[in-house]
Amino acid sequence: MKRRALLSVSDKSGIVDFARGLVELGFEIVSTGGTYKTIKEAGVPVTYVTEITGFPEILDGRVKTLHPKVHGGILARRTPDHLQQLEDNAIVPIDVVAVNLYPFRQTIAKPDVTLEEAIENIDIGGPAMVRASAKNHAYVTIVVNPSRYTSILDELKAAGALSDETRRALAQEAFAHTAEYDSAIAAYLMQGQADPFTGIFAPGKVEKVQDLRYGENPHQKAAFYREVGFKGAGAGTARQLWGKELSFNNLMDLNSALELVREFAQPAATIIKHNNPCGTAIGKDLVEAYVKALSADPVSAYGGIIALNRTVDVDTANEIVKTFMEAIIAPSYDEDALDVLKRKKNLRIMEVGPLTGMPNFDVKKIRGGYLVQDADQGQVNAEELKTVTERAPEEEELIDLMFAWKVVKHVKSNAIVVAKNGVAIGVGAGQMNRVGSAFIALEQAKASKVGLVEGESSRPDSEGAVLASDAFFPFKDTVETAAGYGITAVIQPGGSIHDDESIEACNRLGLAMVFTGMRHFKH
Repeated sequence: MKRRALLSVSDKSGIVDFARGLVELGFEIVSTGGTYKTIKEAGVPVTYVTEITGFPEILDGRVKTLHPKVHGGILARRTPDHLQQLEDNAIVPIDVVAVNLYPFRQTIAKPDVTLEEAIENIDIGGPAMVRASAKNHAYVTIVVNPSRYTSILDELKAAGALSDETRRALAQEAFAHTAEYDSAIAAYLMQGQADPFTGIFAPGKVEKVQDLRYGENPHQKAAFYREVGFKGAGAGTARQLWGKELSFNNLMDLNSALELVREFAQPAATIIKHNNPCGTAIGKDLVEAYVKALSADPVSAYGGIIALNRTVDVDTANEIVKTFMEAIIAPSYDEDALDVLKRKKNLRIMEVGPLTGMPNFDVKKIRGGYLVQDADQGQVNAEELKTVTERAPEEEELIDLMFAWKVVKHVKSNAIVVAKNGVAIGVGAGQMNRVGSAFIALEQAKASKVGLVEGESSRPDSEGAVLASDAFFPFKDTVETAAGYGITAVIQPGGSIHDDESIEACNRLGLAMVFTGMRHFKH
């Protein structure tokens, strides 16, 4: 008996050569719709599926292969009992199935797509055949990826049949294909729902980009996967222009750095180490922002990850190459700037394009599950701040308070940021108590020389600076500590049962304090 192959594909690349190769190996080809037409016009012998089923395509092609003579041929084991049932019902076994599905992702990517158009591109018969074939992979070869055609033909020519290992690998690909397809549909239909957290979370398809040398540590294996269909700028979609292979930790820090600088409309620069900013600044231009960011903590910045929110010019590039850095990420680079940066042969240069597209969700993996939340896109305008002290912030203080508030959002909790003149001169991150983080940030700010003018050598730079806290002060100790370092204004969410004590301390010590009403924990 001739072996039979059923071919029904949306992506027709390589399908004619695949069909021709199967015919040369003695297969009978059965096909549907456009695939049938493509194969027939190429002069390859092919049978239309309705000749097998004895039933026409109906409902504008919605029903073509949903028939026992198709699915019986796919699902039958090659046992005497099943083969007898096939014979009794005039069904021929199907040995190879090549199917890929309606282009749902491509359809919904169109800016003017309607719900009706999207629905019409939800494949029904295709996934049914794919899943049936994958289930019965002990006897049936399922192919969902055109790149597999050549290797399948080669193995069939060499061995006469595919190995159990090959069929199992193809079945795994097939189930992954239908799972991704269904998740894309679920994610699309979830758009616009009042509560996006109902039912099953469908994160969408990811594709492997590369194996990484190792994970966070050398004894951990790791790989980098990219979210398919993500629109916008992100560390996962950035293009590497130069430098060594990216590491796991590079990618983590690139992501943190990019998310921080996109907060600012002004030219901004940040330098990240271990997922926390050790220097962040805004300036009248990019080079000023970078120089200020580096000067905030040049010791910690060594070997860091740089993010910039503007096209990198040659002046900025000349400053960057003065210090050893692991990587840089920016929207784009001037040609002469690239030439300068490439003097550092190991510097990883990443180009991300315009800083558009914000994530809808933040997903964290826990053992045995996932935590899914809205991405923290919370913003507070200066007009929305609530002054709770007798003294309101002066204009320069307010500018620095708003700057510090944007930075502290990206520091690991408990987080404190001290800022002055558009520079984060002190960062306290990840301490188990808030006053501990404040002490670290204030000591760093005190030692900073960013704010000194020519001729000064000893004045603590923390004098006249402002302080931001990602969450409320549980007690007045943080305010009192800050005042001792010369802090003049504070921004924090408010909401503690002891807010009145912190307010009283500010009034007593002459500090201005504003509440945002919004917390920015980061874990």
